[in-house]
Amino acid sequence: YQRRVHGGLLQLETAGPHTFRVMPDGLPYSLSTVLSHEILKFNILLERVKTTLAELQKALKGLTVLSEQLDHMFFSILNDTVPHLWEEVAYPSLKPLGSWMKDLIRRAEFIRSWLVHGEPPVFWLSGFFYPHGFMTGILQAYARQSHTPVDVLGFSFNIVDTEATESPEAGVYVSGLFLDSGRWNPFSKLLVDSRPGESYSSLPVIHFLPEANHHTPTNCYQCPLYKTTVRKGNLSSLGQSTNLILAVELPTNETVDYWVQKGTALVCSLDD
Repeated sequence: YQRRVHGGLLQLETAGPHTFRVMPDGLPYSLSTVLSHEILKFNILLERVKTTLAELQKALKGLTVLSEQLDHMFFSILNDTVPHLWEEVAYPSLKPLGSWMKDLIRRAEFIRSWLVHGEPPVFWLSGFFYPHGFMTGILQAYARQSHTPVDVLGFSFNIVDTEATESPEAGVYVSGLFLDSGRWNPFSKLLVDSRPGESYSSLPVIHFLPEANHHTPTNCYQCPLYKTTVRKGNLSSLGQSTNLILAVELPTNETVDYWVQKGTALVCSLDD
C-alpha cells in the first residue's frame, strides 16, 4: 500500500484533452469544477498519508524523535484503526485500516481515471470525497445546458438494469450504492423486502436525471442516502448534513410508512 500511496498524488498535467471542458459561454463545465475540487481534497489526504508514514519510519529507526502524534498513529496502525492524523483530512468512513486503505486506493484510481480518460459513463458515487458537490454540479450542468433556473430543478430516478456503456444524453449514471433493510427486484422493478439474513444488497446503476419542478410519484419511497451506515451527521457551514446526501425515489407496492418503520435506507460505504 505504501508504494502505491507514495506515487498516488493526482497531477493535473496528466489530464486528458477533453477532461476539463469549457461551455460555449466561456464558463467552465460544472463537472470539471467538481473534479478539480475532488483532486484538491484527495491530494491533501494522499500527501498527509505519504508524509506521516515517512516520518513514522524515520522515528522507528531512531533517526528522529517519536512525537506524541506519531506515537498515536503507530498505536492505531497496530490496532487496525485509521490514525487521527489521516481521519481529520479524510472523508467519513467506518472501515478498519486495512479496508480503509484499499478503499482509498480505489477512490484515488477512480479520480485518476476520470482525470486521464475523461468522464466515465457511470460515476462511482461512493468514490467521491464530497458527493453533495457532485449533485450540485449535475444540476448546474443541466441548468446551463437547458437554460433552466437551477433553483427549480430536482432529480428523477430510474434504475438501469442493463450495463451502461455510454453516458446518458442528460443527467448521469450512478453506481456504488447499497440498500439496508430492502433490496431491488430486477423482475418486478420494485423495492422489496431483503432476503433472510441479508443485511445489505447492491443497487443497480441509477440514472440521476434533473427535472424542472419535479414531484415525487405516489408509488415511490423517498429512500434517504447516507455516506456511511451511521445515519447521522452534523450541519455544515453550508447548511447541509455531513452524512445525508439526498433522498432517492424507489418504486414500491408498499406504503411509505412500511419502509420507514423498517428503517430502509441507502448507503455509499459499508463498514467492512
